[in-house]
Amino acid sequence: MRGRLLAVLFLTAALSGCSLPGRGTACTQMGMDSAVGVRWLPADFGGADAAVVRVCVRERCAQRASGSPDDPFASLSVRLPDDVGDTTVPVRLTVTAAKDGRVVVTDQVSARLTEQHPNGPACPPTAWTAGYRAHPERGLVPAAGTSLR
Repeated sequence: MRGRLLAVLFLTAALSGCSLPGRGTACTQMGMDSAVGVRWLPADFGGADAAVVRVCVRERCAQRASGSPDDPFASLSVRLPDDVGDTTVPVRLTVTAAKDGRVVVTDQVSARLTEQHPNGPACPPTAWTAGYRAHPERGLVPAAGTSLR
């Protein structure tokens, strides 16, 4: 009976992702992509979908409408190769008015990618990321330590 109880406990620990004390770290299974992300307040760029926000990292680009001023924030990201590694990448922001194509904001920065381990330091995946805020007057502002308000 005691042997069965121990077997059930060990099996339960193994199936739940728990590790035995002193036997290493349990890894969660969260995924994460290497990317540069940009957030903004839709209200900063006019009425509902009044602008188109385009972000490019090297030759890869992503774009979307600015969103509704009633939304607290909007965002997009440009996915990078998984093996991009510890490097600096050029990031370009262009915000154009949807009505007439006039460029409202343009900016370019060199982004230093930061290593991320969403499942813990000894667990895969390793992702490389940078985050910015699109500001209507200042362009790309580092997201760390800034407020969207």
